[in-house]
Amino acid sequence: MCGLVGIIGQSAVNQTLYDGLTLIQHRGQDAAGMATSNGKRIFLRKDNGLVKDVFRTRHMAQLKGKMGIGHIRYPTAGSDSRAEAQPFYVNSPYGIALGHNGNLTNAKFLERELFLNDRRQLNTASDSEILLNVFANELMSTLEMSKLRAEPKDIFKAVSDLMRRCHGAYAAVAMIIGVGIVAFRDACGIRPLAYGTKMGPKGESHMFASESVAMNVTGYSLVRDLSPGEAIFVGMDGSVHTAVCASETRRTPCIFEYVYLARPDSILDGISVYQTRINMGIRLGKNIKENWVNHDIDVVIPIPDTSRTSALEIAKVLDLPYREGFVKNRYIGRTFIMPGQTERKRSVRQKLNAISSEFKDQNVLLVDDSIVRGTTSRQLIDLAREAGAKKVYLASAAPPVRHPNVYGIDMPCRHELVANGRDVEEICKEVGADKLIYQNLDDLVAAVRECNTSIDAFDTSCFSGTYVTNDITEEYLDLVNINRNDASKLAQRSELDLSELTEVQEAVH
Repeated sequence: MCGLVGIIGQSAVNQTLYDGLTLIQHRGQDAAGMATSNGKRIFLRKDNGLVKDVFRTRHMAQLKGKMGIGHIRYPTAGSDSRAEAQPFYVNSPYGIALGHNGNLTNAKFLERELFLNDRRQLNTASDSEILLNVFANELMSTLEMSKLRAEPKDIFKAVSDLMRRCHGAYAAVAMIIGVGIVAFRDACGIRPLAYGTKMGPKGESHMFASESVAMNVTGYSLVRDLSPGEAIFVGMDGSVHTAVCASETRRTPCIFEYVYLARPDSILDGISVYQTRINMGIRLGKNIKENWVNHDIDVVIPIPDTSRTSALEIAKVLDLPYREGFVKNRYIGRTFIMPGQTERKRSVRQKLNAISSEFKDQNVLLVDDSIVRGTTSRQLIDLAREAGAKKVYLASAAPPVRHPNVYGIDMPCRHELVANGRDVEEICKEVGADKLIYQNLDDLVAAVRECNTSIDAFDTSCFSGTYVTNDITEEYLDLVNINRNDASKLAQRSELDLSELTEVQEAVH
């Protein structure tokens, strides 16, 4: 999971890029980067860390120009060095910097193809560098040798050729030095990407961002989301050009964005994230009321922060008190992506602390947005019992997460998902709850679709195991399992010898 911001305007963009990245910092806390241009040169700064730590005053002063892109990244398997931070840059044609949110499902094939056919050498294991090189190669192939500047039709032809070659999920923003900025989204529209504008004293500025909140707070007005398979190109003169570059398109955004990833004050694909979480709570509350008539719940307590909205609606439906029972340390990151069970357990204990008075002698219904590994659930149930709860019930606003996400969310491998291979009773026993209630998938889809009935469908792959790109094989999922298991991640972080792992990966391919 990553976050993107791209701006082309009439004045320096460095501060607005910084502000935009800070507003979507929840999408990536591992690394941050910015690339800007004055039309002739590119200025680049990227490193591991939060936005506030990567960009000091001296760095901001060096990021000159009226055009730029920014990127934030969560840690993923094999992507722990500063070299993996984005944006990536190539110097031909013109000089192109690119940031990417998503995952190419045919990255290994493209890597070989780029080397053997296109004579391009990659310096990292990042599929974002692959995406950049495919785009650069296709743009080079499109241009006539005598042409000094690319025209919109050249840009769109390059994006069309890229979409023909690249499979999977990608929302991307690319800055072409002296030419402009182009943003594009994969044919299924899996990862979000929005477009907005702002009129200033010197003229109109244009912004692309992963979430609309980056525009709202920085003074931009949301125009619309990019359509699946669409590219929007803004030239140095401010002219705006659009084209659908994919041969076949279908709007199937990732439903997990609404469950967990996005900020509640964002609007993605015309859908209010906040409203979807209200709807999830109402539907889950009705489910509990209808199927557990004689419940003995005394109080509803959310597991902060994402589940608060749903928990409040559950309490209303059940006519029960809503209480805040956990205090959160906001300086600890999200835990389901952290490598290593020991590190993850330690982080959960540091992250949340119970208010004993809200648990003592109560039958408590804890509400979470989703349950991935079960690590957090187990520890919070233990905390609730230690704080004096008589019984601890657990409700999830999302269905059981049984399958890996292959479209840009670095979820654990299958055997590390607590719901994989277990029924609800077994999961309940595993996390130590007295009762476990899940949202059902149809209700989740309905809760989100209520906000925009024009959506064709949603990618629900982590719940259903159905992958909307229709190209995910068991062999590919086996490779995902190899790369994402805790042992692999810890080995990569410790720079251990991965020769045996490499052999297995090659065998799978």
